[in-house]
Amino acid sequence: MADNDFPGWHGTTIIGVRKGGKVVIAGDGQVSLGQTVIKGTARKVRRISPGGYDVVAGFAGSTADAFTLLERLETKLEATPGQLQRASVELAKDWRTDKYLQKLEAMLIVSDGKDLYVITGAGDVLEPEHDVTAIGSGGNYALAAGRALMNGDLDAEAIARRAMAIAADICVYTNGNLTVETISA
Repeated sequence: MADNDFPGWHGTTIIGVRKGGKVVIAGDGQVSLGQTVIKGTARKVRRISPGGYDVVAGFAGSTADAFTLLERLETKLEATPGQLQRASVELAKDWRTDKYLQKLEAMLIVSDGKDLYVITGAGDVLEPEHDVTAIGSGGNYALAAGRALMNGDLDAEAIARRAMAIAADICVYTNGNLTVETISA
């Protein structure tokens, strides 16, 4: 199959919600190749503890690329314990300038319970304006649903779960098999 014929990998939706002193990052389990579901139980949300400080991270994109980025983030956090923003900016700088890292195709949502960021290969470290952020194939659906649910009585986990359910109903590359991690400040 020629490179231009490759149907491409799809299938991740990750959402981060900050509300009531907690941050929840949730991700679905679907990985698709073209129109075929390859795996429905992938785990794309992880808790890491470099330097004794907990951080929750969710990734969308190529799995191998995301794991490379998570390892780099862990290294940055070990060098700057408890400083998620600084570690995220350092990772984004490396990702933008390093010729090897520039080829990586993934995005991350990370949180230490206080801060919530999206880290991209374009050198961005973005903090959501409305305490909800989402990435991946169904990210825009989850983001819209999450923002709509923020003003109600639901807590962060309930918002994340409902937003992901809505995204799964709309996006064929998203399923309802969730991994959910909660972290407090």
